[in-house]
Amino acid sequence: MNFSAQALTQRLQERLNPVFLEVLDESAAHAGHVGANDSGSGTHFRVRIESPVFTGKSRVARHRLVYDALQEYMDQGLHALAIEVIENP
Repeated sequence: MNFSAQALTQRLQERLNPVFLEVLDESAAHAGHVGANDSGSGTHFRVRIESPVFTGKSRVARHRLVYDALQEYMDQGLHALAIEVIENP
């Protein structure tokens, strides 16, 4: 399956109401790796996110919220997801 940064962005906006969100498709950098496809897109993503939903939660709980929001994509074959949670000041 091939996913877009736009689709992941929309889902995260709907579920986590972020104040900052950046979704980067890093698939091209993983060409030839397990889970990569011939198109060089849609398999490996980096998410940078800040959300009030994360306030008071541990790092693990914050990452779990991101994974939960994107579980449908993971179930459909999204291969890799790097998560960078930006701390609220």
